[in-house]
Amino acid sequence: MDFSIRAANVEDCKDIARMILELSVYEKLADHGKITQRDLEQDGFSKNPFFHGIIAEVPEQHKTKDGHLKIGYALYFFSYSTRKGRAIYMEDLYVMPEFRGKGIGKALMSKVAQLGLAAGCCLLNFTVLDWNKSALDFYSSRGCFDVTAEQGYHCMACDGEALQRLAQP
Repeated sequence: MDFSIRAANVEDCKDIARMILELSVYEKLADHGKITQRDLEQDGFSKNPFFHGIIAEVPEQHKTKDGHLKIGYALYFFSYSTRKGRAIYMEDLYVMPEFRGKGIGKALMSKVAQLGLAAGCCLLNFTVLDWNKSALDFYSSRGCFDVTAEQGYHCMACDGEALQRLAQP
C-alpha cells in the first residue's frame, strides 16, 4: 500500500486530535482525554514546542470511508536519562485499525528512532498498556523490551489535585 511519512504541521492538528480520540477509545480511556485541536496547535507549533509529530498519509485512492487521508501519527519529545544521556520519548504511536498490518506503524516508529538518532539520542522510551498484547508483540518484535520486567521500573504520574498539592511548598 502507498503511504508517506512526513513531519506534522499546524494544519494536521484537527486530524491528530481525531486520532488521539480514536486511540483513547481503543485504550478504554476516552473519558481521560481533554486535549483539543487548539491545545495541539499551541503546544506543538509555538516558538518552544512541547512535542513534535509525524503523520502517516495515504493517497486519495486509499482514503477512508469518511474521507480521511491522514491515517496515523506519532508524537514525541526529547528527554534526558541520567544513566544513558539524550533520549527520545514516543508519547503516541497510532495507526487507524483498517490500515494496520501494512507497515505503517513500523515506518512511523522507525522515523521516530531516526529522528532520535539524528539528535544524538541513545534511548527511545514509551509506554504500552499491559493488556495490549498486539502492541506488546509489535514492539518486542522490533527489539524493544519491557523496562518494568527487565529493570523493575514503574512509570509513575501525578495530576490534578495531587499535582496541585505536590507543588505546595
